[in-house]
Amino acid sequence: MTISVSEIATVRARHPEAIAEAAARRHRRPFLGERGRLMIVAADHPARGALRVGDRKLAMASRVDLLERLTLALSRPGVDGVLATADVLDDLLLLGALDRKLAIGSMNRGGLAGAAFELDDRFTGHRAESLERLGFDGGKLLLRIDYADPGSLATLHATARAIDEMAERRLPVFVEPFICRRVDGKVSTDLSAEAVATSLAIASGLGGTSAYTWLKVPVTADAAEMGRVMETSTLPAVLLGGDVGRDQEGTYERWRKALRLPTVHGLIAGRSLLYPADGDVARAVDTAAGLL
Repeated sequence: MTISVSEIATVRARHPEAIAEAAARRHRRPFLGERGRLMIVAADHPARGALRVGDRKLAMASRVDLLERLTLALSRPGVDGVLATADVLDDLLLLGALDRKLAIGSMNRGGLAGAAFELDDRFTGHRAESLERLGFDGGKLLLRIDYADPGSLATLHATARAIDEMAERRLPVFVEPFICRRVDGKVSTDLSAEAVATSLAIASGLGGTSAYTWLKVPVTADAAEMGRVMETSTLPAVLLGGDVGRDQEGTYERWRKALRLPTVHGLIAGRSLLYPADGDVARAVDTAAGLL
């Protein structure tokens, strides 16, 4: 039984067991289909308190609006699944939107945006155990490394153990690494080719096996640099969509070039597709899917 968005709160209050029942009924699909490419829509930002899109501070604050955008995106041809935290995936289960779609759980959301402990990024979301229990298809980790912040070591250690736990269950895990530093108290990400390559090298070596590890990689501005960056590892990778901003066509062209690289197998994008500058979610999703 599927429900409408307006009924979710009532079902959650009266029948919380409906979430597990919906997970048990869900029809699963192969992780990597025949085309060997992945198109995943990301919606794990709110759990880190990151609700801003462009100049709209609370763009992602309306859950009803977010779910409507997500269900539209998931209905478009070429979209393989969604990456989200437990609350969002539970909502989508109740809506019946995850049948034959990949459900990727976001695992560490403790590093709240702007917090003093932002880089001590605890695993407060999905665990390997819960992903397996719900029959989900994989997980995702954010790994921000600041050489001057001791909290980064705790995140590194926890990430390595989570990779081991996922591999024990043969569940793929996307690791999204960045080299960061604090500038005037705020965390700033270094997207230079050297920093991105360094972060990929570090992430690739975590855990007792890399058999089920995927990399989630930001796209550098220069295509030649991106090619050199991706030579750092043999692990399969997907591109990080990030914010498109006003130059949608320029962003799509960078994605198109990066998707030609041999280790790149797809794209995970969130706000750039769910909240495009022109407001047309279907068009943004279709354009991104067409790049694959």
